[in-house]
Amino acid sequence: MSQLMTDEIIDAAIEGFTQQRARIDQKIAELQAMRSGRTAERTTSVSAAGKRSRFSAATRQKMAEAQRRRWAKTKGAVAPGQEASTPAAPKRKRKISKEGLARIVAATKARWERVRAEKAAATKKVAVKKSSPRGAKKAAKKAAVKKAAPAAVAAAETAG
Repeated sequence: MSQLMTDEIIDAAIEGFTQQRARIDQKIAELQAMRSGRTAERTTSVSAAGKRSRFSAATRQKMAEAQRRRWAKTKGAVAPGQEASTPAAPKRKRKISKEGLARIVAATKARWERVRAEKAAATKKVAVKKSSPRGAKKAAKKAAVKKAAPAAVAAAETAG
């Protein structure tokens, strides 16, 4: 019994709040009309706000059939009412001939030979720059100092 009373009370409260909302919407519409200078018109209807547009049974049937066709197209299956078409044969994989492969290998080897030759030429240029006349003089001085240093150490040891 208490559950019945509770449902009745809740239903009555919902009805009362709905009527209050309708009155509030009407007052808002009147105030907006006064502000803009138009006559007071209800902008929203309480009964229209809760309803959805409905489609006829025939329209729903057409929509469902169109959706089935779309799904069948994405899945690759045959849609109801359509006949199956023969699938296209898959493309054959292309293979390279032995001669073509040999040409590619030869070109790759030639390219790497060129790269190595250019690298060797670059290191030769650096070596030539280091052994320029000015560089040769510095290198000779360093060699003389290195040779003289052990002799000076040996002379110091014998003298001491």
